[in-house]
Amino acid sequence: MTAKFFWFLPTNGDSRSIVGASHASSHHTVPANYRAPTRRYLSEVARAADRLGYEGVLTPTGTWCEDAWLTASALLAETERLKFLVAFRPGLVPPTLAAQQAATLQRFSEGRVLLNIVSGGDDLEQRRFGDWVGHDERYARTGEFLHIVNSIWRQEAVDFKGHFYDVADARVSAAPDPLPQIYFGGSSAAALPIAAEYVDVYLTWGEPPQAAAAKIAEVRRLAEQRGRQVRFGIRLHTISRDTSEAAWAVAADMLSELTPEQIAKATDLHARSESEGQRRMTALHGGRIDSLEIYPNLWAGVGLVRGGAGTALVGSHDEVATLIAEYHSVGFDEFILSGYPHLEEAYWFAEGVLPILKRKGLA
Repeated sequence: MTAKFFWFLPTNGDSRSIVGASHASSHHTVPANYRAPTRRYLSEVARAADRLGYEGVLTPTGTWCEDAWLTASALLAETERLKFLVAFRPGLVPPTLAAQQAATLQRFSEGRVLLNIVSGGDDLEQRRFGDWVGHDERYARTGEFLHIVNSIWRQEAVDFKGHFYDVADARVSAAPDPLPQIYFGGSSAAALPIAAEYVDVYLTWGEPPQAAAAKIAEVRRLAEQRGRQVRFGIRLHTISRDTSEAAWAVAADMLSELTPEQIAKATDLHARSESEGQRRMTALHGGRIDSLEIYPNLWAGVGLVRGGAGTALVGSHDEVATLIAEYHSVGFDEFILSGYPHLEEAYWFAEGVLPILKRKGLA
């Protein structure tokens, strides 16, 4: 199977720096060269991704992000074939309303909507939105949510009474066609069975290939027990240049902007996260700056200050393509990529790496 490549919409702003908001932080740090996430700028990024041949774009969710539903709705009209992977938190939207919103957007976009389920790994972030359900319970709630949404899309009316939801005669005016593919991430023991039972694509952040392969092997095993198959995707940043030296120089420039205080504060915050995935990201660097190439051409520097995906593919176009081929060989078919700034890096990857992957038969 050839791989699919997605890009990322920076709905919390963009810049040439990795200095910015941590997903779990209480403050939004704005770098000097900040690009506000205006409709005009996000349209530039989306149109570039559309023109360059990316499968779609991830539209994220979080305190510092513009709303993912509204952003996707606005930018679908700016693009022609690009899909939108819309992230949302099921505990904040009733399942029947989410089924209706997704069905409407799927019809209006003529089939270009995918859904990224974010159960929520951090209590602080969830409570900002009025959600006081604990970590493991959030995944149990996600299971009920997906059961209801999938049932509504597949039958005329649904009655369901569970621990978190109680719906009667739940329905939509018409099922979306095609049904939106469900993407989902989560590294904890509470998350993996939900992935195995309900999702089409399981996502993980960019750990070294063998560590990432071990995680998805467990999801594959659990899915097979349920008579299901799941595809696998990985979330990574990318710094690809004509030469390896040029790419690592960009990474070094990003690192030079960080202060020890910023790194220590972010490392402490992320290490205490309720998110198992976030703790795994933080453990890759441990707050140290002297050993950030944790695998050949895989750099953990982004995660020094950024919450969530914290590793980047760094190197020449050939080196980056080689590492992507390795991830593909251990089971990853979908790559959700990003870079700083997102507009320029979309071109570097599409023009430098994608042609190599096409020659290899991987794209």
